[in-house]
Amino acid sequence: MTETQSDIRLPPGLIDAVLYLVSTGPVPLGGYSLAEMVAVDAVVDFLDEMPSAEEVAEAVRSLAARQLLVALPGTDRLQVRGDLGIAVVFQQRARSVIDARVTGTEPGEPWRTLLLPQPEGVVLEVLIDALGVHELSLREIDESLRRLREQLPTGSPEGDSADPDQVLAAAERSALVTITQYSASGSTETAELSADIVLARRDGRLYVFTRDPEDPERLVSQGLDGGEVLELIRSLAGPGAYGEGDMHSNAESVRTGHIAKVRAMIMRRLHRGEPTTV
Repeated sequence: MTETQSDIRLPPGLIDAVLYLVSTGPVPLGGYSLAEMVAVDAVVDFLDEMPSAEEVAEAVRSLAARQLLVALPGTDRLQVRGDLGIAVVFQQRARSVIDARVTGTEPGEPWRTLLLPQPEGVVLEVLIDALGVHELSLREIDESLRRLREQLPTGSPEGDSADPDQVLAAAERSALVTITQYSASGSTETAELSADIVLARRDGRLYVFTRDPEDPERLVSQGLDGGEVLELIRSLAGPGAYGEGDMHSNAESVRTGHIAKVRAMIMRRLHRGEPTTV
């Protein structure tokens, strides 16, 4: 982040207007570099490494030249405008994130997807490609989860126990999905829940692992299929990951069967830990 602070001001009613647009179809919000995202304090909590100060300074100049960052008279604050400002507002409204990293992707495919569910059943979707371009859009949660499923490994579910190291070493495609729920107080965000799901495709078989509640360093095979993985992701991401029309039915499916057992195992491990600041 630059020494100045960013400020997002939206006219009254704009959130409702944007949500209505999402109900008619995806709302693209543009593509931005990592440094441009950092310059407006977006996705910072989900970064593996920060761009240099020089890269951020250049990003500020680029955004200012496009009138996406404007200095507020008489202050040291910068106002974020346009589609980028809308994206930052929707990020600030989110209280959970679905972070999926995929290996074995083809050229042109995103290697990382961030989904930030909103209370109204829509999601801020961030796709990151090999060049580091962050493609932002607002979509209904069902559509974004369908798109995510297309990125994740597929295959016939493997229910037998398997060595995760051997499976991952020989996998044609693998993914790590981390679901985090968090609370915010001012600029401090505190993780209240964080769970990992590991997927791998080998020889047409889909392997799904989660962490052992007794030994978090150990991965345990769960035998879930692709649809069950998405339902588990929904349940761990919280109410914002459900569309208004399917919240009840999906919540019921989570509470029964294999998914409920896996979720209970994950929650049992998480309840032993303390919240951490992210």
